Amino acid sequence: QVQLLESGGGLVQAGDSLRLSCVGSRRTFSSYATFSNYAMGWFRQAPGKERDIVAAITWRGGSTYYTDSVKGRFTISRDNDKNTVYLQMNSLQPEDTAVYYCAAVLSIRLHLREGEYRYWGQGTQVTVSS
Repeated sequence: QVQLLESGGGLVQAGDSLRLSCVGSRRTFSSYATFSNYAMGWFRQAPGKERDIVAAITWRGGSTYYTDSVKGRFTISRDNDKNTVYLQMNSLQPEDTAVYYCAAVLSIRLHLREGEYRYWGQGTQVTVSS
């Protein structure tokens, strides 16, 4: 079983930047799969709304996806040597306020749907004031 731990959230003003990190627990990876075998995604859930995908990245980082509202502002990346996926968020806006979750699925391709992901972190709160 994979354990994921997000960090980097906080309270910022509109226009500021944050970098979220998600570390996968090395101890819980199976003998046949390491962090680099997992496609990763960042999702967010605002109060009263469903959890939606923000960005996704393939196992080696060769392909990425961004939802339209964050294109040009957010960047997803990964460092497989550190078992970590990042979400660099620039030009934050109040509408970016949400709990941000990272998720993992044992796969070589890009995954965009919540139901496709097997493992989830506990989430980190991002609040952007105007």
